Amino acid sequence: MDAERRASISLNHSATHLLHAALRQVLGEHVTQKGSLVKPENLRFDFSNLEAVTPAELKEVERLVNSQVRRNHVIETNVMDIESAKQKGAMALFGEKYDDEVRVLSMGEFSTELCGGIHASNTGDIGLFKITSEGGIAAGIRRIEAVTGEAALDAIEAAEDKAVEKLAEAAKKAKALEKEIQMLKDKMAAAESANIMGKVEEINGTKVLVAALEGADNKNLRTMVDDAKNRVGSGVILIANIANDKVGLIAGVTKDLTGKVKAGELVNMVAQQVGGKGGGRPDMAQAGGTDVSALPEALQSVQGWLEERL
Repeated sequence: MDAERRASISLNHSATHLLHAALRQVLGEHVTQKGSLVKPENLRFDFSNLEAVTPAELKEVERLVNSQVRRNHVIETNVMDIESAKQKGAMALFGEKYDDEVRVLSMGEFSTELCGGIHASNTGDIGLFKITSEGGIAAGIRRIEAVTGEAALDAIEAAEDKAVEKLAEAAKKAKALEKEIQMLKDKMAAAESANIMGKVEEINGTKVLVAALEGADNKNLRTMVDDAKNRVGSGVILIANIANDKVGLIAGVTKDLTGKVKAGELVNMVAQQVGGKGGGRPDMAQAGGTDVSALPEALQSVQGWLEERL
């Protein structure tokens, strides 16, 4: 076994002991080791527990192990008789047979277990401990896999990269959904404008559409006015929308009529009657108001105002 491989195994082996002690502290003393596998690249620890370990419990276990790593306990090994080892509080595997003399591994007061494997000199050598997975492998048996040192850093970086990728993917999906929603809103606005075309009247030979809506999206009123202007060909459009106890107003005038009627003047005239004001270009203007109750009378005033100008 080369030195680097041996060193990696020793770090993971020592971390396994800390993990065992942390699990017993967080989950309870019913936790006992049911198997483990220590490799240079990671460690695997099987233990008794009836339920899945929650994310919060895993986080607590991970923090507890890392706190013991930072304390940099000297990892002591002592050979003693089995009875002395038990008095010292050393954990032993149930059902295992031990010789009269055993090797006791201690990491401060946090972990004391019987073990004959290779270990680090200090817990600080582990550097960093990171749990990578937890799951059930049999009834009442759970399995945790973890990494230490540089492998733990690699695992954290990989998780961060994955999180960034997921965020980018989510942002992309959100943008696509927003675009799809806007397309649907535009279609709904076009359909609504088609529905209100039956309200078109003529004033001095000019087509005029004055309509009131409820609960429409004010952002879509412009689409509705553009669609209505295209439908009438030549005319004046004024649409009012009541939403969230406020009045939204938009006026549109086809280019051929802007010399007689200015959209900004029309919308402002109505807005002033509903407790607001507004303006815009001669062919398109928007405004708002707060007095919903005054809207019907304000809309009725549009006919007389236009008769003076058309």
